[in-house]
Amino acid sequence: MITALLTPGPVQTVALGTALLGALAGALGTFSTLRRQSLMGDVLSHAALPGICLGYLAAGSRSLPWLLAGALLAGLLAAASVQLVLRMTRLKADAVMGVVLSGFFALGTVLLSAIQHSGAGGHAGLSTFLFGQAAAMLQSDVRLIGGAAAAVALVLALVWKDLKLVTFDRDYARSLGRPVTGIEALLSAATAVAIVLGLQVVGVVLMVALLIAPAVAARQWVQSLFPMLVLAALAGAVSGVAGALVSSGARGLATGPVIALIAAGLAGVSLLLAPGRGLLVRGFLKGARG
Repeated sequence: MITALLTPGPVQTVALGTALLGALAGALGTFSTLRRQSLMGDVLSHAALPGICLGYLAAGSRSLPWLLAGALLAGLLAAASVQLVLRMTRLKADAVMGVVLSGFFALGTVLLSAIQHSGAGGHAGLSTFLFGQAAAMLQSDVRLIGGAAAAVALVLALVWKDLKLVTFDRDYARSLGRPVTGIEALLSAATAVAIVLGLQVVGVVLMVALLIAPAVAARQWVQSLFPMLVLAALAGAVSGVAGALVSSGARGLATGPVIALIAAGLAGVSLLLAPGRGLLVRGFLKGARG
């Protein structure tokens, strides 16, 4: 497997692409986790499905730019819907996000079923966006993911101070006159972009694992925002590379689910063994003191 990683070819392309995607998703998932809005990533990823279907209907074929554009617009619409309902009602955020998630995903499932039974040609492969198809990744996709990751990193650096304020105390940030709504919209847009880029790799259903699991793992090991962001990006990249290598060495294993499993495994190990916060470590120390 290591030889395949060092040799130019499909495995190297997929590994590099999934590493970049994992790093981008892990970094952005840090903010969702700290703001207790992990479900928002699930909303954005599931909302992408009706966008993909509408993109297909608009283009009349499986045109990737149209599909991704539709997914991005649908994700942004879902995020805007959540914010609008929260402002106009007294409902809790998790309830609103649950309704929006299920509504958009149900709409996408209905549209996908209608397209598949319409008899029209060109819809083959739409269902792969549910769980991803990393083997189809091209070098152009890797360049696109790399460019998006660099752009997101630049944007985060430019608004870093406001981003920290909004992440830890949005009410205080608002009292200081900081653009809280704009920062939140920027984070939602960046997360939506990451999800759209990951649809081919991990798919609609499992993309949230690549967003949240690396951040959960990183949170157990560090105390401050920037180290957590870096460690989450590293955990996401490791999950992507490891998933690509494992799936390439075992026939019949889909890359996306393997990546999600590895990311979840890192989170699980961290929850158990991280110094100071790990459940087993705390239990051992408590027993030793007792």
